[in-house]
Amino acid sequence: MLLQSRTTLFSVPGGDTVQMRQTAAALERAGCHATISTELEPDLTGYDLVHLFNLTRPQELYLQARNARRRGRALVLSPIYVSYRDYERCARGGVAGWLARRLGPGKVEYLKILARALRNSELNRGTAHLLLKGYGTLQRRVVELAGVLLPNSESEMARARLDLPYLRLKPYVVVPNAVDHELFGPPPVGAAPNGEDRRCVLSVARIDGLKGQLTLVRAMKGLPWPLVLIGKPAPNHLAYFEQVKREAGPNVRIIGELNHAGLPPYYRAAKVHVLASWMETTGLSSLEAGAQGCNLVITDRGDTREYFGDQAYYCEPGSVASLREAIIKAYEAPSDPLLSERILEHYTWDRAAQRTLEGYRLALDQGGLSC
Repeated sequence: MLLQSRTTLFSVPGGDTVQMRQTAAALERAGCHATISTELEPDLTGYDLVHLFNLTRPQELYLQARNARRRGRALVLSPIYVSYRDYERCARGGVAGWLARRLGPGKVEYLKILARALRNSELNRGTAHLLLKGYGTLQRRVVELAGVLLPNSESEMARARLDLPYLRLKPYVVVPNAVDHELFGPPPVGAAPNGEDRRCVLSVARIDGLKGQLTLVRAMKGLPWPLVLIGKPAPNHLAYFEQVKREAGPNVRIIGELNHAGLPPYYRAAKVHVLASWMETTGLSSLEAGAQGCNLVITDRGDTREYFGDQAYYCEPGSVASLREAIIKAYEAPSDPLLSERILEHYTWDRAAQRTLEGYRLALDQGGLSC
């Protein structure tokens, strides 16, 4: 199996990077050879199926999907379908925000891709197809070429069907996001990192306006607990990062990006983990923190309720008052061991791999192949 996605998958890592790496590793443990590639038109010798991730980057997925179909390979798609409408219209500043309030979401994404291509040297052959065909057309072509969809939740699939009606006839298998059971298993008794208060408030996320760290810093002002931010700024949000640093008080510590192996001690040091984004399909760091015994404060936008139900404290993104209230409630509440147990029972990568293989078998059966 060949897993493919955007060309910046490793240079600008995100949740899709984690999902692909962990999916490939879990498939290998299940006895299924899996390789990750960001090439646009790789040699598919030895591969029966291509698995694409992240429909928000259709200019690259289109070439990868076309390559798979031209070579007679089965094709599945994990859409990771998000909507940034609320953020673009309500919170984004500058020219980008002005345009977002006047243009449709497809045109906004089209302009964002072009801006990244020029600013971050992300030009490739897919960019030319985007210019000629348009963002929405490329998304549709990718979906049409895919045999089976693998959304992360029923909620994600419902949102995608609402925005992209042509998805409605596609067969799909829900493959939940997950945690690394060995790394983020039941929290052992152990020391926290040097100098860390074991009852801090923590947020692990890329630092940018979508993730809402500035609102978090403001919400924490005057509260008696330290705040720890772990993550690196997104390349196009450096001004936002500087504003976060300017407004951070003495109770805020900002740590750069850590690899996954370095995160468990920080989760164990925290009473509360916050992910107050404008949109989350899941929030991988919320799953990890919950597995490690943190109380969770999470956004009410996206698919979070399908994962966490009433075992989390929800906030309205962009609202200092809403976030502050949720943090106080979560901090003052006792820890919920049932949350950790539920995550580690239902949301592991090995379980996700079994669901992924169900989708593969369905796609391979369409082409008369077998898994």
